[in-house]
Amino acid sequence: MDDTHYMKIALDLAKKGEGLTSPNPMVGAVIVKEGKVVGTGFHKALGEAHAEVAAIDEAGASAKGATLYVTLEPCNHTGRTPPCTRKIVDANISRVVAAMKDPNPDVKGGGIDYLKQHGIDIVLGVCKDKAKKLNEAFIKYVGTKRPFVIIKCAATLDGRIATKTGDSRWVSGKESRAFVHRLRHAVDAIMIGINTVKQDDPSLTTRLNDLKGHDPFRIILDTHLAISENAKVLRLNSASDTIIVTGNSISEKKKAQIENKRIRIIKSPVKDGLIDLDSLMDRLGDFGITSVLIEGGSRVIAKALDEKIVDKIIFFYAPKIMGGDDGVPVCKGQGPDLMNDCIPVKDINVRRFGDDVMIEGYINRK
Repeated sequence: MDDTHYMKIALDLAKKGEGLTSPNPMVGAVIVKEGKVVGTGFHKALGEAHAEVAAIDEAGASAKGATLYVTLEPCNHTGRTPPCTRKIVDANISRVVAAMKDPNPDVKGGGIDYLKQHGIDIVLGVCKDKAKKLNEAFIKYVGTKRPFVIIKCAATLDGRIATKTGDSRWVSGKESRAFVHRLRHAVDAIMIGINTVKQDDPSLTTRLNDLKGHDPFRIILDTHLAISENAKVLRLNSASDTIIVTGNSISEKKKAQIENKRIRIIKSPVKDGLIDLDSLMDRLGDFGITSVLIEGGSRVIAKALDEKIVDKIIFFYAPKIMGGDDGVPVCKGQGPDLMNDCIPVKDINVRRFGDDVMIEGYINRK
């Protein structure tokens, strides 16, 4: 077996920490000796043992002279846990294969150099692109202190996300909806506008069949604090918080009543009558939110694209046609005059979920 084979095992292990490690990255590790896997580990949750430590502990004495495969450069600093580099040296591991260097400028890496100084052979860059995609939110957040932003929507083949009455249940099939709950599990926050709350009254929680899902923060954009006090998002039994983002001109009496429900309200700058999303991303980054999933509606999606805060899109297209021009479009508002001025999307990935087609891609910044 070559290095790529074992690194793919490490990447699969790392993904088991999805939704549980933020703001830390997902990391997996595999220890191999004489062609046999003797230890595995992954970072299970914030504050728990790092992947390398778990793998070394499992390998025990077999780690001596072995190769460690790890999806991210081992840490060389003391944070919530001691440095992994010391553990690797003390275990007498002879070779380390890392997928990528640590992108966090705050910790200044140093893990690879430390291991080299202690006589350990280093191979860097095996499955680098897959490792970067796995931790794309972490990479953006540590580099910019702003969250990685994903737009998700489900539309008919002719680009409508709801009928003229606002009915959107259900545009996509159950397989697509199940995948969306996995997306929710993976991110720190979901964001929607007040019109979506009024129309659909969603819970914005995570519901998974095979494991206990992580509920992300629920962020409601509500410039004038028009939300009903009976909305589901204000009455949930959830471990995560609901955050309502408003402008400055709101009823202080209603604000106090909603805050009495243990709901967090933050005031944010307004641009063109709507919440300034670019400014809000800085605020959310300050809160430690590393990733945001925008689930609608069409005005919020359009504004997010217009303000250039979006990194990734995930569009589901269902095999149905609205057949009219009076339904709700994916984006609402004014578009460009020329096709050449459309927003380009790159690195496209296409998948099937039942009869639905999912298109995933990244915004190509011009």
